[in-house]
Amino acid sequence: MLRPLPMANPLWAPWRIEYILSPKDRSRGCVFCGVAEASADELRARHVVCVTESAFVVLNRYPFASGHLLVVPHAHVDAVEALDDTAYDALFRLLRESVVRVKRAFKPEGLNVGLNLGAVAGAGIAEHAHAHVVPRWSGDTNFMPVLADVRVVPQALDATLDHLAPHFADVPGRVRGPAACP
Repeated sequence: MLRPLPMANPLWAPWRIEYILSPKDRSRGCVFCGVAEASADELRARHVVCVTESAFVVLNRYPFASGHLLVVPHAHVDAVEALDDTAYDALFRLLRESVVRVKRAFKPEGLNVGLNLGAVAGAGIAEHAHAHVVPRWSGDTNFMPVLADVRVVPQALDATLDHLAPHFADVPGRVRGPAACP
């Protein structure tokens, strides 16, 4: 059995400690709910990029790549078929707008776009349906996840939020965004 070699230089990912140490008990409520009523400062703290009447865009707190977004309906449902027609249309229109803006902001070579519905399908938060937009570049996946169970994300979430927010300022139906962002 091959064992990873000890690393001479540490890889720092300080935002991961919050997840590692945080309680995983969801009895405190859904992490996606309450965005519609949140203050601009709370939106920024939660890394919300854009809010519309029926859905919102937020940075994934534990991203696969820089710019990994989640597009989330305000309605707390675990399946897209549970959304009414208005919420369903708004979610997928905002998903399309997010793809356009991620392409403009990051100039990726490709994108992963999709939904993981249900825990067995890979949904980390199965009780509240959401879509992923993950920008991808040639070589963005390397040996680190295989050898060290570590993902290298080259940009901090606050910097990613500051970079993306101006690209979402003109989203049709946008009602607001985080503090200090247009």
